[in-house]
Amino acid sequence: FPGGFIGVDIFFVISGYLITSLILKELTFNKSFSFLNFYERRIRRIIPALLIVIIFSLPIAWLYLLPLDLIEYSKSILYSLGFSSNYFFYLADIEYNAQDSLLTPFLHTWSLSVEEQYYIIFPIFLIVIFKFLKKYLLFILSLVLLASVTLASITAPENFSLNFYSIQTRMWQLISGSILAYLEINRNLRSKNNSFNEFLPVLGLFLIFYSFIFYNDTILHPSILTCAPIIGVCLIIWFSNKDGYLTKILSSKIFVSTGLISYSLYLWHFPIFSFAKIIE
Repeated sequence: FPGGFIGVDIFFVISGYLITSLILKELTFNKSFSFLNFYERRIRRIIPALLIVIIFSLPIAWLYLLPLDLIEYSKSILYSLGFSSNYFFYLADIEYNAQDSLLTPFLHTWSLSVEEQYYIIFPIFLIVIFKFLKKYLLFILSLVLLASVTLASITAPENFSLNFYSIQTRMWQLISGSILAYLEINRNLRSKNNSFNEFLPVLGLFLIFYSFIFYNDTILHPSILTCAPIIGVCLIIWFSNKDGYLTKILSSKIFVSTGLISYSLYLWHFPIFSFAKIIE
């Protein structure tokens, strides 16, 4: 799909929803939150699998990369482990949609870095607001979303690469999921309208597939012009229920099994294609 890169945007919304749900449930029901447990779970989920991919790819890189390319590859590994590879690739002037981007085996870790930066910043931000400005939490989240999407829309035509890689221009996608989690847990506003619950998830799926098919690497992204997939995944999250047709499909064994290995697939897919291209 020409707009396949939109999958990252969908992932950010889901990630924002799940992480915010986890934090708010602990704050609301347990009246406490453990940073140690939170970050320990994130490290256990992310680092071991990433290290395995790195270890397996090193001999191939040593055999097939030219010396200067091997140095840049080694740097990309270090920055990916430090969750800052998004800014490394920007400063290295590597555009994700460029024709030679497939020659950079760990380029895909930029999105992992954005997610981890969110994991580091957002829990602290959310807990401070929850404790001291709880009644303004929704307003503040909405303000952050608006500021981020405005910044993305302004930056997109001026500096496409910085706009693509930066957490500040991606934050609105993560916050979109966070707002849904807040409305569900603290406001109990989950949709109970059966007609909406049947129709709107299908509309959301249509918006996502529309983006996959009609978006391409010339579109200003992310920006207000590319909000269709964000709206689409929000509609699916908010209006899906256990009795809906779409929910039953997404809950089927094949989708659940794929979901369980999605992180591993994400880590392996780009280096495999990249090294195949390099060797060719």
